[in-house]
Amino acid sequence: QVHFEASGGGLVQPGGSLRLSCAASGLLFSLGTMAWYRQAPGEERELLARITTGGHPFYVDAVKGRFTISRDNAKSTIELQMNSLQPDDTAVYYCNTCPSRDDWGQGTQVTVSL
Repeated sequence: QVHFEASGGGLVQPGGSLRLSCAASGLLFSLGTMAWYRQAPGEERELLARITTGGHPFYVDAVKGRFTISRDNAKSTIELQMNSLQPDDTAVYYCNTCPSRDDWGQGTQVTVSL
């Protein structure tokens, strides 16, 4: 069974930083593109960044230059370094494959507020 466990969220002030981590299990991690997504209250879940098996990243415009995605194939983990966080970044953050699977896990809450 595929399982994604995201962690590292929390409350941070505008302009602050957080580093999210995700552990994946139940799949051939080293063979697939992985991604970070988020879902804000009342909004659809959206793709933020993805990274290929070889480490090539892609970012949507909203996070380009602020977020950095990375992966460790040996540990089946991905991370998301988030800098210059703003209130609009408040959401539940999830990791998954790209394209995504149905198993989303709990995600991790990120709240950006004074």
